[in-house]
Amino acid sequence: MKTLQKKLFLFMLMLPLGMFAQNILKGTVLESTTQQPLPSVNVAVEGSSAGAATDFDGIFSLSNLKKGDKIVFTYLGFVKQTIEYNGQKEITVFLVEDTNQLEGIVVIGYGTVKKKDATGAVTTISSKEFNRGAVVTAENLLNGRVAGLTINTSGAPGSGSEIRIRGGASLTASNDPLIVIDGLPIENSSNTGSTSILAALNPSDIDSFTVLKDASATAIYGSRASNGVIIITTKKGGKELNVDYNFQYAAGKLVKKVAVFSADEFRDIVATQYPAGVGLLGNANTDWQDAIYRRTDLIDNNVSIRGSLFKKIPARLSLGNTYQEGLRLTNELNRNTIGLALNPTFLDNHLKINIAANYANEKNRFAENVEGSAIRFDPTQPIYDVNSHYGGYFEYWNQATNPANAELTPSVVRNPVSQLIQTNDRGINNRLFGNFGIDYKLHFLPDLRAVVNLGFDQSKGERSKSVSPFTGSSPNNDNKTYGADEFTDEIRINRSLDTYFNYKKTFNSLEVDATAGYSYQKFEGRKFTTGNILQPNYTSNIADVDSYPDLVLIGFFGRTNFTYNDKYVLTLSYRRDGSSRFSEENRWGNFPAAAFAWKLKEEFLKDSKLVSDLKLRIGYGVTGQQDINDRLSYLQQYVTGGNSSQYIFGTLATPIAVSTAFNSKLKWEETTTYNVGFDYGLFDNKITGTLDAFYKKSEDLLVRTALPDGGNFSNRGVQNVGDMTIKGIELSVDATIVENNKFKWNVNFNATKFERRIDKLALDSDILLGDIGTGTGGTVQIHREGFTPFSFYVYKQLYDASGSPIEGAYADLNGDGIVNGEDRYVYKNADPDATFGFANYINYKNLDFSFNMRASIGNRIYNGVNAGNAQYNLLNQQSSALGNVPTSVTETGFTTTSDVILSDLYIENASFLRLDNVTLGYTFPKWLEGKASLRLYTGIQNAFVITKYSGLDPEITNNGIDKTIYPRQRSVLFGANIKF
Repeated sequence: MKTLQKKLFLFMLMLPLGMFAQNILKGTVLESTTQQPLPSVNVAVEGSSAGAATDFDGIFSLSNLKKGDKIVFTYLGFVKQTIEYNGQKEITVFLVEDTNQLEGIVVIGYGTVKKKDATGAVTTISSKEFNRGAVVTAENLLNGRVAGLTINTSGAPGSGSEIRIRGGASLTASNDPLIVIDGLPIENSSNTGSTSILAALNPSDIDSFTVLKDASATAIYGSRASNGVIIITTKKGGKELNVDYNFQYAAGKLVKKVAVFSADEFRDIVATQYPAGVGLLGNANTDWQDAIYRRTDLIDNNVSIRGSLFKKIPARLSLGNTYQEGLRLTNELNRNTIGLALNPTFLDNHLKINIAANYANEKNRFAENVEGSAIRFDPTQPIYDVNSHYGGYFEYWNQATNPANAELTPSVVRNPVSQLIQTNDRGINNRLFGNFGIDYKLHFLPDLRAVVNLGFDQSKGERSKSVSPFTGSSPNNDNKTYGADEFTDEIRINRSLDTYFNYKKTFNSLEVDATAGYSYQKFEGRKFTTGNILQPNYTSNIADVDSYPDLVLIGFFGRTNFTYNDKYVLTLSYRRDGSSRFSEENRWGNFPAAAFAWKLKEEFLKDSKLVSDLKLRIGYGVTGQQDINDRLSYLQQYVTGGNSSQYIFGTLATPIAVSTAFNSKLKWEETTTYNVGFDYGLFDNKITGTLDAFYKKSEDLLVRTALPDGGNFSNRGVQNVGDMTIKGIELSVDATIVENNKFKWNVNFNATKFERRIDKLALDSDILLGDIGTGTGGTVQIHREGFTPFSFYVYKQLYDASGSPIEGAYADLNGDGIVNGEDRYVYKNADPDATFGFANYINYKNLDFSFNMRASIGNRIYNGVNAGNAQYNLLNQQSSALGNVPTSVTETGFTTTSDVILSDLYIENASFLRLDNVTLGYTFPKWLEGKASLRLYTGIQNAFVITKYSGLDPEITNNGIDKTIYPRQRSVLFGANIKF
């Protein structure tokens, strides 16, 4: 009996302990999309002080729970999740990104703003939304993702892009947007040895892009903001230690070639169209386009370490290497990067310091543009010739001359393979850039912050070009072999200082956010060139101030945001800018802006379950343009005259000083922008987007154009000559179709339509441009009042009864009975009627799938390849050499280039639909016994393009003139991402 009592007593004693042990909950918190563990997630019991935080592996433990307790999981940037405790022992929680929180803060000029309070046309793209695939240069992370933004990149490795926001704003001055990296505005041109302005920035180091599109958002940057602003924010340090390694390999190949005759087809066409040349045919079967291109490799390695130094200083260190081969033989890029970010806080978070330092070593081997030679070279001739005097490569040379000094046959194309292999053109660019920022919240007045940001960007570039003495030259240099070196050494330095005060205070229902500051930026440079292919002993030192002058930009700026009752937001800004590109009388420009936002949701639809956000924005602003190539166009300068400007004293020729063209009255080009937009959200912001309409008017356009005879020291110079308008509409939609713990499906769509029109030119005169570089007539484009810039200026082609074009037959449009230059007319232009972007992202458990598409409708291209080459007479290069021609000659039957090159027949529809990239990945969330996660993926870059354009690619720069381009390759990708 006593034993039974003891056992009963022991059971009663252990019962509470048993109950306590059973009320312990263990769990893991993962990010729903990537299945990665989330450290430092706050885990709390609702209505209790009990709580915990997840460790590095996302693991937590709670005790003393009761059935029915509400467990709340909160983490910055993610949707709060509540789970009821019903006695579970272990759970796994998947937190979903909160789009509203992630986009809650928007980076703008000299500060930030809550997205809900933004008054301008601003779009932010975070790293989770970037394009995936073989992205070598930073801007292509954005391609197709932002309404109103177009990015056109050539096929060369690491090459720069033509970036346009809402079509730009200028006629012939720069149309490039201002790019700001961590507060440092960078120069819009690349240094010697580099491929592009952003080639030194590792895409893996970028955290977000903010695109400022209208003047109410950009006017705070004043002098350089007419074409919009792209703010790049790089990744910062963190408290928890994280190591991230990314590896990517891509194998690329040529997708499409210019359609020319094969060797056998060429033999037939020569026999039919040029019988006298049959004896010049060779015995080979060479595809010269295949010969100059190759299969390519891309290898990209990046590792980043993020954590806290001494447990006090958040830091991030990144190392990257990118090796990319171009399609052209010998063309390659090898880039090494180092990035360091430190962002500590001191004095109880009153003092914040941001340090960003980036170093890039960029090595390039450039390749000659030999596409024209590859199209024209006789396909019946071999690549190699053991009897050749030109390094073993076949060339057309006059065998009647002394073999020891064999002369090339003049005026014929040269072996393109020889040109590539025997030319060694290499560049090295070392670039160091970054910023040091101090943000101090005054102790005695915490509402006031003092901010200082120092930026530095220095690049030192070298480029050397050596050509084998056994290489056949181009038709210049007396058509002889040459072996000469050319070396260029250039250094560029960009220093900036931005300092400003920011005051933020709430007075009852009124919130005031005011900023006022000063900006200084100086661009310096030096360039030294020795040697020249045509003049090996030539030396040019252009480091003096007159020929490579400093550029200084100074600005005073202010902005105030008023938010009343969380419904009405008014933004006022002003900037006064000075540029050393103008004389003292015209040096300063004034750039005001104003914008208003009305939160209609809070005013009228507060209880609506359908509309979760609705805001009206109205903006106005003025921005400036001063970015012209010549930094001293306003100043009269003297240079040493050439052979035609010398005094002769006996037998001694003495050069004299000759003035250059100048215009002391040059002044700012100004762009005034009006913008009306709506921001909207539906179904608890499952669908969000914007709708904007804009109108831009640029006045006093800076244009290099003809000068009156005798009115200056040249026949052309920079002038303020006219006005131009741009108007358009943009739409963007972001929709989360499905979102739960296992499945997420998100799509993004944007569309843009805009029109550019020239309103006024000096003396109502046309400006002819668009050099086509072949045939007669010289130019194929025109600037004319009432039309789009760079419109095509051509003859109207006549056709026979069967619909075939009649060679040399054009419409007499002015009806004077004579067909001449007066009958040319403006026909189409390269601007699209509309552009579209579509992105798709699907995640199911550990599997992810994404793709990005773009489309352009209504843009036209002048097919200069066909216009300049698709004529039968060009089968005869010389009496001793044949030349290939495009197969399109069989469709027209044209014989003579000079009569057809300006026909509207060659203006082609270049509308397209392109699938940029497709990726498929799988994540192992608990790899290496849960110590790391591993994502493996594969994909295709430049998967397909659908177009009616007959040329290589419907996406070209050069304002719509296709005279041969560097083709884009199609690549198959394989990669791995490891996170520790």
